[in-house]
Amino acid sequence: MAEKYVLEAQSRATTGKKVSQLRRQGLVPAIVYGAHIAPVNIQIPYRPLEVTLMKAGGTHLIDIQVDGGVYTVLAREVQRDVLRSDILHVDFFAVDEATKIRVEVPIHFVNESPAVEARLGVLMTGPTTLTVETLPSKLLSQIEVDISGLTAVGDAVYVRDLKLGPDVTVVNDPDEMIVRISQTAAARALEEEEAEEVVTPAEVEIIQKGKVEEDEE
Repeated sequence: MAEKYVLEAQSRATTGKKVSQLRRQGLVPAIVYGAHIAPVNIQIPYRPLEVTLMKAGGTHLIDIQVDGGVYTVLAREVQRDVLRSDILHVDFFAVDEATKIRVEVPIHFVNESPAVEARLGVLMTGPTTLTVETLPSKLLSQIEVDISGLTAVGDAVYVRDLKLGPDVTVVNDPDEMIVRISQTAAARALEEEEAEEVVTPAEVEIIQKGKVEEDEE
């Protein structure tokens, strides 16, 4: 299960263009929304929010404490200044502990491939994240893909090979490739060179040139 974080917030009455006043005070306007709650406007001190978002990303649950209540949320959208990358606004999605959610979870490769260590091939990777469906309490911070079984060129791991347990469903196509051992450029060039056939022109027998003359009796 992914780690959970905590943020202190205050309810927010300032909306629209006036939120620039909040930013000058070191506060970030945000909103909490969900399927079972009315949208809640909040404001959060900049630095604690920045640190929490760096650690939690979009795959860790955050408990936002506001006005004596707690919203368990996921960060859904973070708006930033184009030039300075400062956080301007955050959308938080309030989760229901009894309802499954879909989340993009990063892929993390573990162990080493014998084929790569022996320099037989190189790793060719597919997507960096996968979409999973699960309950908030079963949320994964990352999907570990063991590549120690990739021992030869052509060996691969596909979505269908993942074993994440009965509580987590991967939404991606089961036939989508996650990682594969591909030939090195040098090995591929050598193989093509050896397979190339040397074609020599066929010999043509010239029987006779010119006009055929009949033998005189």
